[in-house]
Amino acid sequence: MIRALVFIVALMPGAATAQSVTEQYNDYPTAARADYVFACMVTNGQSREMLDRCACSIDEIAAILPYEQYLEAETVLSMRRVGGERMSFFNSAAMAENMVAELRRAQAEAEVVCF
Repeated sequence: MIRALVFIVALMPGAATAQSVTEQYNDYPTAARADYVFACMVTNGQSREMLDRCACSIDEIAAILPYEQYLEAETVLSMRRVGGERMSFFNSAAMAENMVAELRRAQAEAEVVCF
């Protein structure tokens, strides 16, 4: 009986991928989502409508970009704000540019969907 169940589960198409997509979508910590929504609302207005739109936006970003990549891009952006000679790497490195570009692409897609 157990062998038959294992065999059936193994044959189900997408069983493993559905879980990994769900895990990717839900890998953003609640605090990170809340920080994004608060910053979005400060920028766009503090209304119930903006709360919904900003929450939609971070959900869309989370569906596109894994949290680790989001965090890396946010780190690059925050290091750019610090300035100074030692931080110049974050302004000129191709890898840093690619990280930020992916985040910007995800944000643009989220804006189209949510705003």
